[in-house]
Amino acid sequence: MTLAESRPANTDAKKAVERLSVYVYDAPVRIWHWANAFSILTLALTGYFIGSPLTSASGEASANHLMGSIRFIHFAAAQILTVLLILRIYWVLVGNVHARQIFYVPIWSGRFWKQLSHEVRWYMFMARQPKKYAGHNPLARFTMFLMFTLPLFFMVITGFALYSEGAGRDSWEYVVFGWVFSMWPNSQDIRANHHLGMWVILIFVIVHIYVAVREDIMSSQSIISSMISGERLSKELED
Repeated sequence: MTLAESRPANTDAKKAVERLSVYVYDAPVRIWHWANAFSILTLALTGYFIGSPLTSASGEASANHLMGSIRFIHFAAAQILTVLLILRIYWVLVGNVHARQIFYVPIWSGRFWKQLSHEVRWYMFMARQPKKYAGHNPLARFTMFLMFTLPLFFMVITGFALYSEGAGRDSWEYVVFGWVFSMWPNSQDIRANHHLGMWVILIFVIVHIYVAVREDIMSSQSIISSMISGERLSKELED
């Protein structure tokens, strides 16, 4: 980890503010973050209309293909998200330590649970000062793993399983994901769970945005801009 100290000059020349700058998020991680966000937004919007279709338009069927277009956009966004997820897994192996944080939780570490407890008290306004981390704090890491990483895999698996129904038993989608039907023989169960998974991710996104803005304001460290520049700025950082 490389730390660079910047000391901007004060206009009255009486004191200098010391801040730490840590390069946290590699360019592939930042690109994945924003491309993934766009894919999820597209999937959520189109998925909602697939679950609650629009009223049929009047006129010739050949001139109205709205729901077909919505399904096509949904499938295209799903394939983009899947490719991005595969590339992101690859970057877990070759990227820096921060690129791995949302893919596992060190539940064996007593220090992790102690730090997570402090973060819970901080977010509940029961702690006066936050601890500052170069990457994700323990609570964010735990929440991202349970409410984003795992549901993301679940959505890909169940989504391709549902797609394989139309593609047929001889399709590669059914060969790879057909085992899902041995768990839920009724495809409506898979569809309901897929729909539920969407809401889990959307709830996470809402909380994620709130917490990012909150930390930018209250913790005196850069959160949102870090996913643009890759650098985390703070007066002090925990290990």
